[in-house]
Amino acid sequence: MNEDIRESKENEIDVWNLSFEESLTKLEEIVKQLEDGNLPLEDSLSLFECGIRFSRRCRELLENAKHRVDILTEEGFEPFEDEV
Repeated sequence: MNEDIRESKENEIDVWNLSFEESLTKLEEIVKQLEDGNLPLEDSLSLFECGIRFSRRCRELLENAKHRVDILTEEGFEPFEDEV
């Protein structure tokens, strides 16, 4: 199993300190390893568990970003408005 992923599994709190881009990169690495299909079942399950954590982190960060955009647009700001 990938050393970086194993370290993340052993130290779950690290997932919650990662940026969106870092979490997404880790998730993509996990998906690639799982799609290759060359891992024993237990390693696949461990990677899947890690992937779920990275996926949840990405979702949380996206929801926070959406909330910020919603607040700005409620206040009358249009984030992509063309200037005249």
